[in-house]
Amino acid sequence: MSLSLNLLKATLSLSLSPSISFTSKCSFSSSVFSPRPIFSRVSRCSLSTKTAMGSAPDAAMDAVQRRLMFDDECILVDETDNIVGHDSKYNCHLMDNIELNKALHRAFSVFLFNNKFELLLQQRSATKVTFPLVWTNTCCSHPLYRESELIEDNALGVRNAAQRKLFDELGIVAEDVPVDQFTSIGRILYKAPSDGRWGEHELDYLLFIVRNVNVNPNPDEVADIRYVNQEQLKELVRKADAGEDGLKLSPWFKLVVNNFLFKWWDHLEKGSISEIVDMKTIHKLT
Repeated sequence: MSLSLNLLKATLSLSLSPSISFTSKCSFSSSVFSPRPIFSRVSRCSLSTKTAMGSAPDAAMDAVQRRLMFDDECILVDETDNIVGHDSKYNCHLMDNIELNKALHRAFSVFLFNNKFELLLQQRSATKVTFPLVWTNTCCSHPLYRESELIEDNALGVRNAAQRKLFDELGIVAEDVPVDQFTSIGRILYKAPSDGRWGEHELDYLLFIVRNVNVNPNPDEVADIRYVNQEQLKELVRKADAGEDGLKLSPWFKLVVNNFLFKWWDHLEKGSISEIVDMKTIHKLT
């Protein structure tokens, strides 16, 4: 009797293993917002992806990162930044999904400066699924598929998400980084593999903010932090390019550094940052 009961439990456990099915590249219509909005689907659904949450390659995934990968719903967009759907963070970062299904999601990168115009950098934690232990800008993450972070007007949804993640990752309280103090400088579109399984394909909003803040890094997200001036950052870039000290930079940060950052930084110090704001162009970088 005990053996039969155990077999029954095992069978039920297998049959109830969660899976996610998703259809992207769809048009949606909505009239009601909720924390996770409900949309009625119309045509243009062209691809589907299924993810088994208990698959063997995920067995070693850190518990915190695993929760975020499945609980967080990213905003799917087309290459002109129109919302076309949503999917789990997990599915959005699978290279198979990126390469085969062209999955593209909205993201943001925060560049936080103190009143000496030094830029706060972070080293991503060792448990990060994509690009662990690389150095990058202050905070890099995603607005989620929720009412407060879907607001398009003046990128308010993205700025709300940035405020949320600065607290989650670096312990910076909302009062220290008011959403109206972020300047949306521009947008980039890029794709970067992390390893054979994971990668990034993002339409990334670049946000500047100048504030003196108290920082209390979350070790699940951040391994280390440092403030740098322009010359110190140039030396970090040189070391990363030369492979010295095992130092690596995130691909999105390096793209911004190589294409925009030092010019924008000069404008920031001169108080003329508004002169280079361009939210109409989406820069496709490789």
